[in-house]
Parts: sequence; C-alpha cells; structure tokens
Amino acid sequence: MIQVKINLHAPPIIGFAVSQETALALPANDAAPRRARPASRAIALWLLACATLVFAMVVVGGVTRLTHSGLSIVEWQPIVGTVPPLTETQWRATFEKYRQTPEYYQVNKDMSLAEFKGIFWWEYFHRLLGRLIGVVFFVPLVWFWVRGRLDRPLAWKLAGIFVLGGLQGGMGWYMVMSGLVDDPRVSQFRLTAHLLIALLIFAAMLWVALGLLVPSAAAKSGQASERALARLSWWITGMVVYMAATGGFVAGIRAGKAYNTFPLMNGHVVPPELFMIDPWWQNFFYNMATVQFDHRLGAWALAVLVPWFWVRARRIAPAPRARLAAHLLLAVLAIQITLGISTLLAGVPVALGAAHQGGAVVLLAASLFANHSLRSAQA
Repeated sequence: MIQVKINLHAPPIIGFAVSQETALALPANDAAPRRARPASRAIALWLLACATLVFAMVVVGGVTRLTHSGLSIVEWQPIVGTVPPLTETQWRATFEKYRQTPEYYQVNKDMSLAEFKGIFWWEYFHRLLGRLIGVVFFVPLVWFWVRGRLDRPLAWKLAGIFVLGGLQGGMGWYMVMSGLVDDPRVSQFRLTAHLLIALLIFAAMLWVALGLLVPSAAAKSGQASERALARLSWWITGMVVYMAATGGFVAGIRAGKAYNTFPLMNGHVVPPELFMIDPWWQNFFYNMATVQFDHRLGAWALAVLVPWFWVRARRIAPAPRARLAAHLLLAVLAIQITLGISTLLAGVPVALGAAHQGGAVVLLAASLFANHSLRSAQA
C-alpha cells in the first residue's frame, strides 16, 4: 500500500504566502499564524510610513499653493527634473522659461531671480517628495512580492495603490497645465481632483495597514445598535470627504480671502450673494459665497455628527479600541474646526492654511480608524 504523508507545517509552494486572514482560520496549534504575523506587521508598518509621507505631501502641497509656487516649474520631467538647477546659467535658463508664462506677465513681472528661487524650491520639493513616495512604495513592494510575503488579494490592493500613485503624478501635471495658459490660476476642478486622489491613496494605505494589524475573523451580524453606530461612522467619513472636496474649491477660487468673519458671513447666516451667478449651478463652483457656505455647512454637520457619535460610542461601543477611536475623532475634529476658524479670521496665512489642510488628512485618518475599530469589533 502506498502511503502519502502531508506536512501541514510546510511553507506554500506557490509564489504567494498564506495570508493572515487564512492563517487565523487554521487550528491554534498550527505554526503558520506565528510566521505570518511578523510579515503582516512589517507590511503594515511600511504602509503607515508611506501614508505619513503622503500626509507630508499634502501639507507641502498646501504651502506650495499658498505661496503661489505651483507654476514656477513649467515642465514635467519625472526623471531629469529630479536634479535642480546647479549653476547660475542653469538658474537663468529656468527663470527664462518661467518668464514666458502668463503668471510672470500678469502677476510677477518685477520678480528677480532671487525671488524666483524662493517659489521654485517649494514646487521642487513638492515634486521631489512625490518621487520619493514612489520609490519608498515601489521598492519594498517588489521586495515583499519576490519574497512571497503577499497573498493574491493583498497584492492586488497594493498594485491598485501603485496605479493610483501614477495617476496622481499625471493629475498633478494636468493641474499645473491649466495655469500655464491665459489665466495664471490652476483649475479648481483639477486642484480638487488632485487633492482627493491624494486622500484616496492615503486612505487606502491606512485601511490596508489597519487590516493587517487588526485582522477580522469571520463576520458576525452584531447588535442593531452596533450596526447603526458603524453606519454613522461611515456617514462621518463621507462628510469628511465632502469637507475636503469643498475645501479644494475654496482653495481653488481663493474663497477663503472673502467673508473673513465667523459664525456669520459678513453679518448674514446665508449670504445674499449665494445665487448671483446664472446659471444657478455654477455658483457651487465659481461663486466665493456659495463655495465657502458649502464648506461651512460641512463643518457644522460634523460638529453635530461627531459629538453624537462620541456619546453613542461611549454607551454601546463593543470594544475599548472603538471607544478610544471615538475620543480621538472628537479631539481631532475640535482641533480642525479651530484651525479652520483661525485660518479664516486671519485671512488665510500660509502656516495656518497649510496646517488646516494637513488637519483634513488627520481627520480622515481618525474617521477611518473609527470605522475599522467598529468593523473589527463586530467581527
């Protein structure tokens, strides 16, 4: 009789390692979970590091926009452009290209070479940080894949994030191109799309990392109150994204320079100029009053939803981690609203404006942490 022995402790033969979700489903005495967990933590920490760089990218992008530096580099050279001008001749050649743009003729006609260098470096560091993120993401991705640390679902998720990164680079240049024509301002639509793709990349990295650090077991239905709380957390996340989108339009048409009063808008709850543009729908994208009003509405909605979520989470959240997430979300929202009001009242100074833009990323992270904590608690 032929006997076949199966070694349950042998590593997988194919190129994909056993995922942590699969490993957790194996018997408790199997050695696979103990081997999978360190790899999952390493991948999660790498993703968190990449997400931190994306956060820095958003903040630097805010400074670049607020210092009007985004149109200082008039070419898109992903490889050659990594090296900045090094000699006086190279600097003068770069400056000469900028002097051919509408922004120079209409805004900065008296700008000196020294002043040009000031705006050049912000845009340069913004692009350099984007290249750095690409390298920091791609090289470990290849290493984890070659070492067989990625199961198929995780590999597809990471590949999707990498594609989003490439799309973001293209969108960045597409945005800059809109300001190199007759009107030296980038399109508010492209600016908002550029911001939202950055937030999507950040959210994807964070969500995958959280899933690796705190994997879910077999899904359970949970109590009705817990499911309702989870739905509320997702509504909050949706509102945070709405706030980011309307904030992109505020930045795009510089609506923060108008109505610098709070809580009223120049003495009005609803400004009379709300629908002064015809056709009416253009007010939501071109009217400073309407765009800022929409952004304020999102802030007021979060000011109601997040405290309500916090109160309910304290009563019915099934795990300490979920209650901690509720505390964190409430604290971050308070800071972000304070930053927003301060930025508005001060007329959008660079430091406060960049901090407020970075605060939007932190608020998104806090809301996703709450979402994931409730999801894990129900599993």
